[in-house]
Amino acid sequence: MTDFGVVLVTIDSQEAAIALAETLINERLAACINLFPVQSVYSWQGQVQHENEWQLLIKTQPNHYDTLADKITALHPYDVPEIIMLPVTAGLPAYLSWVREQTQP
Repeated sequence: MTDFGVVLVTIDSQEAAIALAETLINERLAACINLFPVQSVYSWQGQVQHENEWQLLIKTQPNHYDTLADKITALHPYDVPEIIMLPVTAGLPAYLSWVREQTQP
């Protein structure tokens, strides 16, 4: 397992994205979160859906994943939110050190 990861989450509005991001930062579950407007196309309950959403790109440590996923699930309006962690295999050491510092209790 790597020491760092990026978690992808989509949500229905900019306001909800900002509120979720601020909660995760304030609880030190993430060091930095980027927000992007995205157009999503997916299958849900047997039909193809087209939605405008917001993508959160959450920088964190894998040891926070379970707590992070629980917090996102509790605050998220979707029945089944996207919560996917990708490993960070390399990064600027100074930046990764900052991520570590920001996600310590």
